[in-house]
Amino acid sequence: MFNKTERLLAFRYLRSRKRTGFVSVIAGFSFLGIMLGVATLIIVMSVMNGFKAELMGRILGLNGHLGVYPNFGPTLTEYTDLKDRVLSIEGVQAVVPVIDGQVMLSTESGQAGVMVRGISREDFESRVLLRQNYHGENLIYFEKNQVILGWRLASKLGVRAGDKMTLISPKANLTAFGSMPKMKSYTVLGTFDSGMSEYDGNFVFMPITEAQKFFGMKGSVSHLEVFANDLSQVPQVLNDTFDALDGQASVYDWRHTNQAFFNAVEVERNVMFLILTLIIIVAAFNMISGLIMLVQDKSKDIAVLRTMGMAKRAVQRVFLLAGLTVGAVGTMAGVLLGLVFCYNIDRIKNWLESLSGHELFSAEIYFLSHLPAKVELTEVLWVAGMSLALAFLATLYPSWKASKTDPVEALRYE
Repeated sequence: MFNKTERLLAFRYLRSRKRTGFVSVIAGFSFLGIMLGVATLIIVMSVMNGFKAELMGRILGLNGHLGVYPNFGPTLTEYTDLKDRVLSIEGVQAVVPVIDGQVMLSTESGQAGVMVRGISREDFESRVLLRQNYHGENLIYFEKNQVILGWRLASKLGVRAGDKMTLISPKANLTAFGSMPKMKSYTVLGTFDSGMSEYDGNFVFMPITEAQKFFGMKGSVSHLEVFANDLSQVPQVLNDTFDALDGQASVYDWRHTNQAFFNAVEVERNVMFLILTLIIIVAAFNMISGLIMLVQDKSKDIAVLRTMGMAKRAVQRVFLLAGLTVGAVGTMAGVLLGLVFCYNIDRIKNWLESLSGHELFSAEIYFLSHLPAKVELTEVLWVAGMSLALAFLATLYPSWKASKTDPVEALRYE
């Protein structure tokens, strides 16, 4: 497309000269703008993708794909029959009875409001996220009067495996001396690290039989958690479960339960994309101004080339190549910088934190204990293609203007 002469002229015009140094500076700023815009866009999109994927994986690692809840009242009675019916549905991997309740946890070091979740030892062990990140005594002892705490909660209250703690229920017991809050002591069996501060700092796991006694829910549970064989099967399993329950209970999938949260993440991702795209657009406008100045500065050179027989299209291709070179090199540098940053994002975060002495990514605010990044090839190609397209559009007018230079007018005062 571009012959040797056109390439020679385009690269020569981009090089800094004493007379055209300012034009080269503008080209340099255009290059930096495109590089930083592309890199920032790739980094932010990758972090948002990683944040969403990590949250989804951890939420589904701790909760079921579907939840079966009572239509009326706080508890699900005669849940065994419902469990068997749901378990017989094709695509269902497991059905887990669960008891949830809010209590006050008290130790010698302090108190905290926590969420108690009652599940069986087998169900606790079946959740890979919990089993692989459990630290403490052997889980075979997860039975009467034994509980497992999130590590952040245990650290905040200063307890460890073997220590005693007291749970205080808001539901009072009627005694001869009046209403008294229900209290019971438990032994800490161990801690878990889910990677999500919301769970690690607020959840206490208890054997389901013990939870039924503590909350006075004998023969009933709060809800059933349904695990599908595959995430793609959830919509079909949801419909089949709804039919199998025959109106005896309500069923919701994980998207409904966390809809507001994931919608907020998606909206933030789209807004960040639009804002950061403006960086590339600003760099493209900067490229336009730089090329127009270059055309004006080289008007006499263009006139000489035209009088020597160079065609208008050839002149246009010279400046088109000059602009595309800045855009292409800036885009490639931005992609490279963005990928290097994404694949080393935790190291960079730790280095910046050690340098500044402040925590940049608080787990209590961002839910996760580390900064995730998930690079998607299609998005990287899309960002690179968009940047190249903007660079191409930015060169059209200046190159057209160069081709329209009148040799007579340009050489009139020579």
